[in-house]
Amino acid sequence: MAVDLKLWKVASLDKERAALLAERYSIPFFLAMLLEIRGCRTEEQLEELLGGGASLSDPFLMKDMDKAAGRIRRAVDSFEKIAVYGDYDADGVTATAMLFTYLETLGADVMYYIPQREGEGYGMNRHAVEYLHSQGVKLIVTVDNGISSVEEVALANSLGMEVVVTDHHRPQERLPEAVAVVDAYQPGEKCPYRDFSGAGVALKLLIALEDGDSQGILEEYADLAALGTVGDVVPVTGENRVIVGAGLKSLSQSNRPGIAALLERCSAGKNITAGNLSFTLIPRINATGRMGTPERAVRLLCCEYEEEAEALAEEICQDNDRRRQEEAVITREAMELIENDPALRYSRVIVVSGQGWHHGVIGIVAAKITERFGKPCFVISEDGTAAKGSGRSVEGFSLFEAASACAEVLERFGGHPMAAGITLSAQNIEAFRKKINDYAKEVCPEMPAPVLSLDCRLNPASLSPDMPKALRRLEPFGSGNPQPLFGLFGMELREIVPVGGGGHLRLVCQKHGSFVNCMRFGVKPEEFPYSVGDHLDLAVSLELREYRGEERLSITVRDIRLSGLSGEESLHSYRLYEKFRRREAMLPEEKAVLAPSREELAALYRLLASFRGAPFGIQSILGALTDKGFTLGKLFFSLDMLEERGLIRCGPRGEIMTVQLQKTEGKVDVFASQVFLELQALPER
Repeated sequence: MAVDLKLWKVASLDKERAALLAERYSIPFFLAMLLEIRGCRTEEQLEELLGGGASLSDPFLMKDMDKAAGRIRRAVDSFEKIAVYGDYDADGVTATAMLFTYLETLGADVMYYIPQREGEGYGMNRHAVEYLHSQGVKLIVTVDNGISSVEEVALANSLGMEVVVTDHHRPQERLPEAVAVVDAYQPGEKCPYRDFSGAGVALKLLIALEDGDSQGILEEYADLAALGTVGDVVPVTGENRVIVGAGLKSLSQSNRPGIAALLERCSAGKNITAGNLSFTLIPRINATGRMGTPERAVRLLCCEYEEEAEALAEEICQDNDRRRQEEAVITREAMELIENDPALRYSRVIVVSGQGWHHGVIGIVAAKITERFGKPCFVISEDGTAAKGSGRSVEGFSLFEAASACAEVLERFGGHPMAAGITLSAQNIEAFRKKINDYAKEVCPEMPAPVLSLDCRLNPASLSPDMPKALRRLEPFGSGNPQPLFGLFGMELREIVPVGGGGHLRLVCQKHGSFVNCMRFGVKPEEFPYSVGDHLDLAVSLELREYRGEERLSITVRDIRLSGLSGEESLHSYRLYEKFRRREAMLPEEKAVLAPSREELAALYRLLASFRGAPFGIQSILGALTDKGFTLGKLFFSLDMLEERGLIRCGPRGEIMTVQLQKTEGKVDVFASQVFLELQALPER
């Protein structure tokens, strides 16, 4: 069952305050409106968001930065062997490339080490420390990791090596006994900005090594730092806006052969934004770590020769193709397991497992399942007696706390509220599934749904190219400053036009005589759950695209729903339906939400008959029955009743489904349905 359970929330807007902001700072009202919506109240906030206000602070304000820079300088001057110890994702790879390249330009004896996702996992490990010792390394400098490596740093110290830790993750109770620990989240930190990526911290280290020359370092390394910052989805606010803004300019005219070769292969275009980095360069850099050879990404970013860059870029794009294939196969297998097992499908937290699923992509698959089913999910890969899992969550349910509550059946776990990783014995998977769902039942009786946040409603008659033009001043967009999303409500769907060989749709909508053409990318006609004549709410982004030398307004539909349906009511009723399918105790008023009357069942049956077996959108049928007293939960429960009594046969119940009417002998008492009787018999809590 996959239905859209997002709750749409429109931000509040004070138009009078926006008008004052527009007048005071001589900016377009549309821009002032967005600034007001996003809480920009002071001149300092305005300066920061519109550019020119934020700057990079003195790196030596970070605790231990003086010690880190001093120890690295001594190692360079004494020609000690230095190892840059990185990580296999885009943040760790770019941070490694930055520091390694910089130290090479100083003439240092430097190497880098990237752990393998498979076998070594994230962060420092004993094998790697021992290997670096065997290579004659005297100083290890970590980037994007190390803050939790207490035992590994102690091992390095015992072997006669020293360690400088630079990281951006939250520290645990004990800090490693390193020469220096540079992390804006450590106790006693007083730096003015904290939300750096690992690459951002590495950039600050380079500025410290250059005695505060932030401009020179930005010119040379902002491109790599921007890739790491966007790739790690840290907030694009404060100093990160400076880094990403400078990096986007550098990337658009990159003189790095590796980046140029990769840009050419992924069709990023000339107008490089933080948004298109997220689905062009960054997934390809990440793919090298996911598919087992992360050091190639560092080689690509550091290489100086076009021929080598072309070959490496080609290999990395092939890695990304393999990643997509693995992801598609595992996603299909996981979805089938969930659809075919009601115990999985209706659980509060979905825990799905499979043999030999690639560890590098299970996190992506978990995110897709969470998106589709609107609730937390762990995807677990079994390998003999061992198992590893990756989870994703929804706002309001902390996956890290949930995993902590299951610690007794886990060997290792870590993460944060929205994502977590676990290691466990394969024989404990079922125990983990039960334990995490018991925990969810206790702390979150009704699982919250994903929220779609809209900046404001727009009148279709007022749309113009001036709107996205005004929004350019808010760039770069990213976490903490997302691309604005607007609502076009109550739009009548007039045309559905397949484009791009049928892989995308152009939707023609109108309201009060104003027609709007918008694109729905990645949706085929047979996957679109709405019909001409439906009244829809559209969540859209606005962009400028050049056509025959002229800039035109481009409207992209990011999400869509039927107008007039209550998101809260639909979600609540569907969660009650899931509760029934789990056969949990229910209050009489909860049962009443699901149980249909004879008149309601008759109205549903007549509507199903009118489709004559043709596919229909579940929201469209719900919209047609809203005035008959139907909610989403009642609709699915009623379909169960009709199907169980042999009156209909349902296809898969998703955004689009089919129903075939069945021939029956004599009169059928639908209320003799076993599911209806079971609902009535459920104990009341």
